[in-house]
Amino acid sequence: MNSPSAAIAISARRNVLGAIHMVIGLFLFGVMEVLIKWQVADYPVHQLVFFRASFGLIPCLVLVWQAGGLSTLKTTRPFEHLLRSLVGLSAMWLVFSAYETMHLADVGAILFAAPLFLTAMAGPVLGETVGARRWSAVMVGFVGVLLILKPGTTALQPAAVGVLGAAFLFAVAMIFMRRLGTTESAATITFYLSVFIVLVSLVLIALFGWVTPTPADFLALAMIGLIGGTAQLFLTQSLRLGEAAVVSPLRYSSIIWAVLFGYLFWGSLPDAMVVTGLVIVISSGLYILHRETRLSLVERRRDLPPQ
Repeated sequence: MNSPSAAIAISARRNVLGAIHMVIGLFLFGVMEVLIKWQVADYPVHQLVFFRASFGLIPCLVLVWQAGGLSTLKTTRPFEHLLRSLVGLSAMWLVFSAYETMHLADVGAILFAAPLFLTAMAGPVLGETVGARRWSAVMVGFVGVLLILKPGTTALQPAAVGVLGAAFLFAVAMIFMRRLGTTESAATITFYLSVFIVLVSLVLIALFGWVTPTPADFLALAMIGLIGGTAQLFLTQSLRLGEAAVVSPLRYSSIIWAVLFGYLFWGSLPDAMVVTGLVIVISSGLYILHRETRLSLVERRRDLPPQ
């Protein structure tokens, strides 16, 4: 039997490994976003979406293999997979489109609103109890979102509103994943999402055309899918290895790569209002995560048998 100190040491090592996987995954997603921003000026969004999903299937199959092979793809909930995939495709489309006119950091900052939307919908949609403290954090977080969006000024772009819509759709997708996650693995959900997007984007290519990429661009387009799929592998593995309360807050570090890459490749930096809004949104998100983790621990202790 392992001693308590040995169990704590093992848990700490797993948390460190989980954190490392999370950071690597977020870095890879940052690289993918750079490639998308480079290519979106020359290729239609439906073509970018096709490469993201089709080449992303290659690392996804590794996820399927880790989950137990092709047998894990059996499902009795095809309609829910279809709805989740439709929501995911719509969100991806809005984000990819926004990269043509928006800075990486601004897009990333607005997408941090997704956990706020998720918390706001947790009560009416999932039947979860959302207390006054979390509601207050949501309200404060949306104030931060407004600072980033700058409504009433010429800085407000239609693309920014689209990204906010994508954040809402990502929250809806997370709700579908919570429901599907009771019977389906992350590999199954990701696989059907990718297949759906490939099929839809092929239809759109047939309808609206294909721009033949140069060899260098083809490599960059393929890397969008391969890097994005690999990043998803790392993020999935991070949550398998580490505790969610430890590794999930690291998601907010993705803004570091967005700011760094935006400055290195395009010379852009977020302005003071965006930074202020970003700090508010991240603080609200971290507080919500803290409250959810704390309440989850209380519930688990209640379920423990008496000693």
